[in-house]
Parts: sequence; structure tokens; C-alpha cells
Amino acid sequence: MRSADKITTVRIILAPVFFIVFNFNEFFPASGPSFSMRYWQIPVLWIIFAAAELSDMLDGMVARKQGAVSDFGKLYDPFADTLFQITIFFSFVMHNILPIVPFLLVVYREFAILFLRNLMQKKGISMGARMGGKIKTVVSIAAGVLALAVHSLRLLTSYFLNANLLETFERLYNLFSRSAVIVFLLAVLISLVSFADYLRVYLKSAS
Repeated sequence: MRSADKITTVRIILAPVFFIVFNFNEFFPASGPSFSMRYWQIPVLWIIFAAAELSDMLDGMVARKQGAVSDFGKLYDPFADTLFQITIFFSFVMHNILPIVPFLLVVYREFAILFLRNLMQKKGISMGARMGGKIKTVVSIAAGVLALAVHSLRLLTSYFLNANLLETFERLYNLFSRSAVIVFLLAVLISLVSFADYLRVYLKSAS
């Protein structure tokens, strides 16, 4: 495993860590409001999210700088991206921040692309991430940022006891909630369009 692949591995490791921290109350339930109000989750989740996305930028830069772009890396990088994104989006769906049906479309799309990649691998062709997939990744990151902001605002609810502050908070929360869903739906649409591009590449290789 090369240096760039080791950086990619960071996202695979951080995926379950994000899930556990996000759902800490479910994994470690306890009585009492002081235990359930875990504000420490907010900075930890943001750090995990930022570290994962930073690794996504660094692995490609390192691979190109070292001239170490490989067929393994072309498959490993999008696999790590998919694993992390599905993990965080599943967490958001579990907490009713994002809708479940579009999330299922994303999961089905990823399995379908995995199947296409396996078919092409048998032909000796390593199909890495294409432009449509990269655009989908960027929009998915934006959806993740908005959804994580919604979750953070939920955890901070008890701080807004003043009536005026609470009204402002509710407006901000509703704005982020709607924006998260809209951007997520856009990411799903782009992912479906990009799948058509992957399918076109496969059919072209099969002809």
C-alpha cells in the first residue's frame, strides 16, 4: 500500500468512528439530562468530517506528486469516499435530518457502479472516478456540511432559552434543514446522472 493509499485508509477508519460518535446516546444510553446533553459531540464530529474530506484531497495530491497513480488507487479512493458518505448520510437519515428514499437511491447506485467496476475489472480495465462522480462528491460534501450543521443546532437547542434568541434559532434551524434536504436531493440527482455515464463507459468497453 502506497502513501496515497494509506491516506485514503483514513476515511475508512473514520467512517465507523463518525457513526459511533454521532449515535453515542444510542450506543451508551444513560439516565439524566446531564448525561444526554453531550455538547462535546459537536466539535468532534466536525473534526472527523473535516479530517475525512482533507484526506480525500491529500491522497490524490500525494499520488500525483509521487507519480504513484495506480489501478488499485483508482478503485480504492472512490470506495473510501462511498463508505464514508454512506455512513454519514445513514446517520442523518436515522435522525430524520435527510429523507430515506433518496438515500436508498444513492445506495443502489453505488452497488450498481461496484458491479460495473467488477465487470470491467474482468476485462482488465480499472474504471476510476469520472467527472460526474467527482461533481457528485463535491455536492454530497455540501449536503453533509448542511446536515451536520442541523444536527449541531439540535444539540445546542437548550442554550437558546431567551424568546428572541429562540425565534432566531428556529429560523436558522429551518433554513439549514431545508437547505440540507435540497442539496442532498441535488446530489442524488447528479449521482444518478453520473451512473448513466459509468454505464455508457461500460457498454462502450463491452462493444
